[in-house]
Amino acid sequence: MKQSYDVVIVGGAVIGSAVAYFLAANPDFSGSVLVVEMDPTYAKASTSLSSSSIRNQFSNPINVRISQFGTEFIRNFADTMQVGSDRPDLAFHEGGYLFLANTEDQAQTLREHHAVQRACGADVVLWQRDEVAAAFPHLNADDIVLASYGQSGEGWFNNTGLMYGFKNKARSLGVDYVTDEVVAIGRQGGKITDATLKSGAVISAGVLVNASGPRAALTARMAGLDVPVEPRKRTLFVFDCAQSPEGSAAVNQGRLPLMIDPSGVFCRPEGRFFLTGCPPVEDPCSDWDDFEPRYDEFEEIIWPALAARSPAFETIKAVNQWAGHYDFNTLDHNLVVGPHPEVKNFIFANGFSGHGLQQGPAAGRGVAELIVHGGFRTLDLSEVGYERILENRPFLEKAVI
Repeated sequence: MKQSYDVVIVGGAVIGSAVAYFLAANPDFSGSVLVVEMDPTYAKASTSLSSSSIRNQFSNPINVRISQFGTEFIRNFADTMQVGSDRPDLAFHEGGYLFLANTEDQAQTLREHHAVQRACGADVVLWQRDEVAAAFPHLNADDIVLASYGQSGEGWFNNTGLMYGFKNKARSLGVDYVTDEVVAIGRQGGKITDATLKSGAVISAGVLVNASGPRAALTARMAGLDVPVEPRKRTLFVFDCAQSPEGSAAVNQGRLPLMIDPSGVFCRPEGRFFLTGCPPVEDPCSDWDDFEPRYDEFEEIIWPALAARSPAFETIKAVNQWAGHYDFNTLDHNLVVGPHPEVKNFIFANGFSGHGLQQGPAAGRGVAELIVHGGFRTLDLSEVGYERILENRPFLEKAVI
């Protein structure tokens, strides 16, 4: 580790490592990059504890295009991230997403979202009740008014594989990683000057990138800035099923999708098991170190909804559970990517609110473009910049799970 870097990135999970990779891989960038990560095991990182899924079914075209880039990047990940003989296969399971609507209001929302998705070229179809029942015969579709199904480009993959692939490739391209914690950020007027580490080292920084996940607000405050991001707890459950319906679909070679029930409960295959979760009834800010699962969600919310949706889910048993943190943007539940308008060498990459894995490739590329070129060159992410935070102007995205 040197005493001065052109770019210092606070946080080395998927967002920080994506930024590091896209910087190092940019032929127009010849600078030095340091990634500071406090926990090299990533045991409590939002990346490691996520449901590791990607979808194109959003209501805002920017989010659709962010995920479309993510899909292609994940498909080609092994080739792009190859280091020597190591080709990190993410085992992308392109099972699709299935949104179910059982009211006319929900159906109209799906229609509106579908128009946006199709305009962006997403491979999404709207199905009536009979089409849903024919495609997925294990489902009880009697109450379904409309469904939206992603035929390709959506699914789930190896979450830590994505993170470590970015990290290993970045290191092979010359990026330095250090196990330490940023405890202070030096600032002179409108410029960040350095970062002080817990070890006592003071690192001069040309640019500082805030990629510290749920702790984003803590990092920003060290520079006298603010971002409305806080940890919100989400519990995931893995369950076994007496008679698994996986393989019974009449589409996609029998594979079941990630289903979002009208209740908000979601469920997808996970090997021989299933992964499930639900929006919490109450959603307070969590303590930074609170990772205790909300065990009652399975019996009180998830199982009743799944049992009503499919006879196959009437007899299920939770075999594992864990809780992770969303880096929750309290303004509008969407990513914040871009510089502070007054402290231009402090760049935010925060507030992904549960979408960090799927949005990591596009966000990493976007931040790298800002640093290298002074603006976005591929996908314009200006609408999700920091200015909207100062103006209290939410970025509208209706398809939030």
